[in-house]
Amino acid sequence: MSSIHTEQFMPAKLAQALANSLFPELDSQLRAGRHIGIDSLDNHAFLMDFQDELSDFYARYNVELIRAPEGFFYLRPRSTTLIPRSVLSEMDMLVGKILCYLYLSPERLANQGIFTVQELFDELRTLADEAKLLRLVNQRSTGSDLDLQKLQEKMRTSLNRLRRLGMISFLLNDMQRFSITESVFRFGADVRSGDSPIEAQIRMIRDGEAMALENSSESPNEDEENEDEQLQSSEDDAEEENK
Repeated sequence: MSSIHTEQFMPAKLAQALANSLFPELDSQLRAGRHIGIDSLDNHAFLMDFQDELSDFYARYNVELIRAPEGFFYLRPRSTTLIPRSVLSEMDMLVGKILCYLYLSPERLANQGIFTVQELFDELRTLADEAKLLRLVNQRSTGSDLDLQKLQEKMRTSLNRLRRLGMISFLLNDMQRFSITESVFRFGADVRSGDSPIEAQIRMIRDGEAMALENSSESPNEDEENEDEQLQSSEDDAEEENK
């Protein structure tokens, strides 16, 4: 009787998806704003198999399960979403644009897809308006070494946030080097006629074009802030060992 009652309200394939052992953790990741790419083999294959059924499931919460042209999945909230959401900070957005630029750059192939935190910081200072960047950490910034240090710390906080969203992953036991996933195309520029993707990306960074990229999660919670502190501590320890 119970199975008949369930099938009356829930399609059999959706019930199969929700009963799968992968679903609880994957659902939590999607609701937290994480992007699921091909590198997450099992989860990505699961979403490919049950995309239509899960799209209907998430529609009940007023969010859309999106499969981007590059193949990764994420949840896009509507204005009436029942899942808490937040908008990424200006620095988060800018770091995301730089990551997308690096993903498109020839250096990605030359470096076997690996970049360093210092390389990201150098590109940030080169491609963006440094005076505007420094005002993000201090309205009266003079460009001092302390201001630059605070700017780099702010960039690292954004980088860690984007890591939680599935856009980069640090190398094992190395918090100074990371690889970039195709999910950074959420920050990609619209390519105009005659432009190359990398030229369009540089123009968007330098022009400071706004983007409406929303994260399905709430503002960073205490656990995430503690995780950022632990990552920062690990980075500091690594720097001390290299001295």
